[in-house]
Amino acid sequence: MNALQQASPPTSSVVTGSSFYAALRILPPAQRHAMYEVYAFCRAVDDIADDPGPRPARMAALDRWHQDLDLLYAGLGVTELTRGLAKPADRFDLRLEDFQAVVSGMKMDVAEDMRAPDWELLDLYCDRVASAVGRLSVRIFGIDDRNGLELAHHLGRALQMTNILRDLDEDAAMGRLYLPTEALSAVGIASRDIAEVLNDPALGPACTLLAERARWHFAQANRVTHRCPRATVRSPRLMASVYQVILDNLVERGWAAPRASVRPTRSQILWPILRHGLF
Repeated sequence: MNALQQASPPTSSVVTGSSFYAALRILPPAQRHAMYEVYAFCRAVDDIADDPGPRPARMAALDRWHQDLDLLYAGLGVTELTRGLAKPADRFDLRLEDFQAVVSGMKMDVAEDMRAPDWELLDLYCDRVASAVGRLSVRIFGIDDRNGLELAHHLGRALQMTNILRDLDEDAAMGRLYLPTEALSAVGIASRDIAEVLNDPALGPACTLLAERARWHFAQANRVTHRCPRATVRSPRLMASVYQVILDNLVERGWAAPRASVRPTRSQILWPILRHGLF
């Protein structure tokens, strides 16, 4: 299966599929195909990080990505892993350091399960696994460097923080807890045992602190998009719109167990597509 097929949405519906796919689908063909390849790369390394297999084997697989990306950018050949990235990397001047940052972010999950990191470590993680993807994406979208780097910084962090809040229980099943230790301590949660944290009555206020920071990053990202030509920011504005809906739904649902799954409805995805994709 090639990268483009890997990036295809599930056959059920856009609602059960990736909201990122919806945001990519509105792009012109060359940009769309380049983003599919970047998306497929992200899925591939993320699957390695989340695999339940032995850590040394997973770290070796990520090391191979590091090595093959180095070979690609040194002009020493395309490998099975990097074949799909070669044309987009050249056409859109994608930066090696951004691809490598994504891999390094996945290595953070493989080296040890993250549990209540401090804000500084969480910010580094968000930069690698999300904002670095944004830095690749804004070059494909055609956003100028100054605005593109700022947009990637803020939108990447906003999206990742929303994911953390959405996936509390899914991450817990893998032995991970991304809520920052300062947020837990601020509301009086002393335990760092995942089950105890997720069942603590003060979990809601701790999550609210992260949600407020995500909202601030969304606001900064929206401010940047209004400075850019509309055609270049349709996809990131769509991503932001859908994820802001997810964050709103999470806040409305609350944080007490059992936590129902939160996904945007069909209309909550289709309206941003109409708003940002067609007009």
